[in-house]
Amino acid sequence: MPTEPLSQKEIEDRLRELPGWSEENGRLTRGYRLGSHIAAAALVVHVARIQEELNHHSDLTLGYDTVRLSVHSHDVDALTDRDFTLARRVEDAAAAHGAA
Repeated sequence: MPTEPLSQKEIEDRLRELPGWSEENGRLTRGYRLGSHIAAAALVVHVARIQEELNHHSDLTLGYDTVRLSVHSHDVDALTDRDFTLARRVEDAAAAHGAA
């Protein structure tokens, strides 16, 4: 079954449930600051595991003490339920790592 793009209203409604996330150029984006480079790298590894489990991958950038994600569904070139599922899982992981 093909992935269905979300409407703009659905995107706006779901973003209200994910503080800190935003839509930029058709992608869900979020940045996190952590206490150290090692903490940021640990979050990246955790996110990579989640992405493998979901078989849905984001652009993931590691800075000194920051992590930034940008995600959308490549197969439909739009935001879908899969993107928000990934964002929710990342948000939970980030909280467990003490990300701000």
